[in-house]
Amino acid sequence: MDFTATPAAPETGVRTVVGACPHDCPDTCSFVTTVQNGVAVKVQGNPHHPQTGGVLCAKVSRYHERTHHPERLLTPLKRVGPKGSGQFEPVSWDAALDDIAARLQAIAARDPRAILPYSYAGTMGLVQGESIAARFFHRLGASWLDRTICASAGAAGLEYTLGTKQGMRVEHFAESRLILIWGSNSVGSNLHFWRHAQEAKRRGARLVCIDPRRSETADKCHEHIALRPGTDAALAYALIHACVQHGWVDHAYLAQHTVGWPQLRERALQWPPARAAEVCGVPVAQIEALARDIGTCFEQRAPVAIRLNYGMQRVRGGGNAVRAVACLPVVLGAWRHRAGGLLLSSSGAFPVQRQVLQRPDLFAASGQAQPRVVNMSTIGDDLLRPTSAEWGPRIEALVVYNSNPVAVAPDSSQVVQGFARDDLFTVVLEHFQTDTADYADYLLPATTQLEHWDVHASYGHTDVLLNRPAIAPVGQARPNTHIFRELARRMGYTDPCFQDDDETLCRQAFGDAVDFDALLRDGFVTLPLPEAPFAQGGFPTPSGKCEFFSERLAAQGLDGLPEVLPNHEAPGSDPRHPLAMISPPARNFLNSTFVNVRSLRDAEGQPLLEIHPQDAVPRGIADGSTVRVFNDRGHYVCAARVTERARPGVVNGLGIWWRKLGLNGTNVNELTSQRLTDLGRAPTFYDCLVEVAPA
Repeated sequence: MDFTATPAAPETGVRTVVGACPHDCPDTCSFVTTVQNGVAVKVQGNPHHPQTGGVLCAKVSRYHERTHHPERLLTPLKRVGPKGSGQFEPVSWDAALDDIAARLQAIAARDPRAILPYSYAGTMGLVQGESIAARFFHRLGASWLDRTICASAGAAGLEYTLGTKQGMRVEHFAESRLILIWGSNSVGSNLHFWRHAQEAKRRGARLVCIDPRRSETADKCHEHIALRPGTDAALAYALIHACVQHGWVDHAYLAQHTVGWPQLRERALQWPPARAAEVCGVPVAQIEALARDIGTCFEQRAPVAIRLNYGMQRVRGGGNAVRAVACLPVVLGAWRHRAGGLLLSSSGAFPVQRQVLQRPDLFAASGQAQPRVVNMSTIGDDLLRPTSAEWGPRIEALVVYNSNPVAVAPDSSQVVQGFARDDLFTVVLEHFQTDTADYADYLLPATTQLEHWDVHASYGHTDVLLNRPAIAPVGQARPNTHIFRELARRMGYTDPCFQDDDETLCRQAFGDAVDFDALLRDGFVTLPLPEAPFAQGGFPTPSGKCEFFSERLAAQGLDGLPEVLPNHEAPGSDPRHPLAMISPPARNFLNSTFVNVRSLRDAEGQPLLEIHPQDAVPRGIADGSTVRVFNDRGHYVCAARVTERARPGVVNGLGIWWRKLGLNGTNVNELTSQRLTDLGRAPTFYDCLVEVAPA
């Protein structure tokens, strides 16, 4: 879109446009926007897309409310008050971009590593995410961001074991006979998988939910195993132990397609159900019953399927826990069935041309030998690090897009201290004045999904989706791609790749691997993949086999087998903070997105902490009362919900509210730590000890 051209005449009439949901959700729905006189008036699921089936979640069905929200940012803003005050004045695009480019050039002249991009999955789009933005920062020579905040521990666990982030096709869960929904509240966060699980249930399948919280999904399953946070690997080993003891083992599959079975078998025999029950805090009879369910399916040659999600990997041993769970269907030979195996992520199946889109080769033009890598999960500490020989230059400039780190990053009191630095130059591209936006020096209005081109992969199914702009950008909002092109031009970058328009970028994302004409026609294309990806082995590991024992991990001095690792903050290790806390998402929000949509915030009510009656009564906490949740990192004030959705000894801090919409200007991440997982360098949001008291 040419933003310098004379504006077109106002649009009249009614039309519909096919697009794609941009949010961090495995469903990646295709949607249809109804536009009336140039205004989006309705967003609904695309009935022609089989994965969406015409159904959207309550959040995205209100997406037009978000686009036309009265608090939408519509003009560039420049800070006029103290950092964090949220005081801004309007400024022209030219004035803002000229000054931003000049400031970045001055810093880059000293050391471009002092500049850091900070982004994540505010959009999952390959174009408005990391295309022109990545090219710009590579050409600049800025520090590289290690994007770990959501999924990297689980991804590493899969890659060290199966060789890829790939698994079952989600539609085949409808044919499974036993489904373990492990660490996932599918009703709230994976609605379209839940449709297939319900179909399997109608056909006689048994559904088991494994989750510390009694979620809405647990309510609808046949069984709920409420294990302690961080004990998933112990449970997985106990199930493998039972398979070994009872002969529920596909010896032919193991002999042909695995490495390290004798070692895994020996370790599993150290984990009888009674030992795991003690560690997990569940009745031994529950583990034995689940093992019998698995054994019955094995004997009947009926498929067993596991739907993992990312909650279980947000603890110290999260990567190893995913490794252990991923071993179970291999032991059973469940991958022989198209309705057997495991799904955590399907993203490894997509032939995305990231080198073409992001152009890391441009980094060479910056004149540096190698980039500095900054972990987004430790941004609180890293913004406060001084210059040193080991670290490099202090971070002097931060450009934030597609993320709200002040709300979502762990240990947020430290994050706030870093963002409040007067000598930190901060640029934020946003739709609304979020917690992070309050700390910006420049706040630039970005387009929403209804206003720009994009193309999407998925991590929950195997379709590529195209998003067409349904309406013209509202106010002076501009796509991320446009903003970074303009900065590149002002910085003097004449590389031809900065001239690629957004439709060209959409075509580059998959190249010839996907029929772009079909995308233009239908809005989606299904990847041509085998129905049972590992039925004949073919694991894309160095050995070509499932690696129960990983030589790659052993070469790093780590255990080659999946480990059972205690939490950093193990229950019972700190008598001052005796309760474990997890922070699963509130049903009506998606991370910190949608918190400012009043209809959804009203549905959510207020910031909540779920606490079991056994923990509430001795603390004098009544249902609905205001409580103070605290540890050495900070304190958080919210309402208590006394409920058996929480298991004894564990509280559930539902997130992620904007800090400024909380009861005391904080949110649940005031309590979480910057310690990292065993694999993947990821945060440990669910590895957190607290105490709770009446406020």
